[in-house]
Amino acid sequence: MTTSPLEAAVAAARRGALIVLPTDTVYGVGTRPDDPAGTAAVFAAKERPADLTLPVLVASVEEARRLAVFDERADAVAAACWPGPVTIVLPRTQVAAGFDLGGDPATIGVRVPDHPLALAVLASGPLAVTSANRSGEPPATTCDQLLATFGDAVAVYLCEEEALEGRSSTVLDLAHGPARLLREGDVTAAALARLLPGEGPLLDSRSS
Repeated sequence: MTTSPLEAAVAAARRGALIVLPTDTVYGVGTRPDDPAGTAAVFAAKERPADLTLPVLVASVEEARRLAVFDERADAVAAACWPGPVTIVLPRTQVAAGFDLGGDPATIGVRVPDHPLALAVLASGPLAVTSANRSGEPPATTCDQLLATFGDAVAVYLCEEEALEGRSSTVLDLAHGPARLLREGDVTAAALARLLPGEGPLLDSRSS
């Protein structure tokens, strides 16, 4: 019986191997978030500093709620922006407390991507996914670039025929008091501020 690329990717991720997949922003490289050896392999493949946290992609808001503690602000942003290019940083639930994602062990960045292939992979469970590039370099946009970057370190590559020319997601921190913009993508600070009327000016960590 022939295994499809999607089935192969799901099986690889479930066993803690690395996969590359397209999202609505950029290509991502990732694996299951509850496998410390797998997440360590993501850091090694990217040459990523361990103080930077791996975000987690999920298939639905319900799945995100299993991993992160939502408040009214997170509810509003998720309702308006998911599926889509906004990562929300929130306190972890007990389910995610043991995930070895680097960075702050008390928080987790979650996102529901707006891409059918990514959602098909995520239907089998959440994945710790970060942009598919060496740390400090721009994300790869084609399968040839991805192969040249990661080679055999990645078990399965799910690639599109055309180059994927997106921007990394907007990252909004709601875990440490007032909302802070950690990275601006296609969803702007102004758009998020309109969703958070009680916050006053959206604080931008890039200016601090």
